Amino acid sequence: MTLHLIKLCVGATSIADLEDWIAGRAEAARKAGHPFEQIHVTRMVPTRSEELLDGGSLYWVIKGEVAARQRLLELRPFVDGDGVRRCGLVLDPQVVPVEPRPSRPFQGWRYLKANEAPRDLARVEGGGGLPESLARELRDLGLM
Repeated sequence: MTLHLIKLCVGATSIADLEDWIAGRAEAARKAGHPFEQIHVTRMVPTRSEELLDGGSLYWVIKGEVAARQRLLELRPFVDGDGVRRCGLVLDPQVVPVEPRPSRPFQGWRYLKANEAPRDLARVEGGGGLPESLARELRDLGLM
């Protein structure tokens, strides 16, 4: 059964901001002559890896809303130079906008059941067309 992770996207102010950061990292890797892999490092190692890698995604909370997801490709546990266990979440660099949903701040990541995950925005009726910042403002005002 598919399981997802949800995590705060610290520092990003929009989906476009996240995509720009990924593109910048990809460009830096290309210039350095290295293959690009998007890896997000976390402190905790997920124990339910089989379920996560069965079609799971990392859902990003941006400015207080679950806003986008990236498919999980691999989990790479390791021990850093200070002896702390960590995990590299290898992600598909494609960012998929999802139906926005409010989310309170939290530390680390949480599991997200497949039936509780927001739908991809492209599959939501009337989901496109407005700039992200305008759509967020309209939702905040209760007009959308």
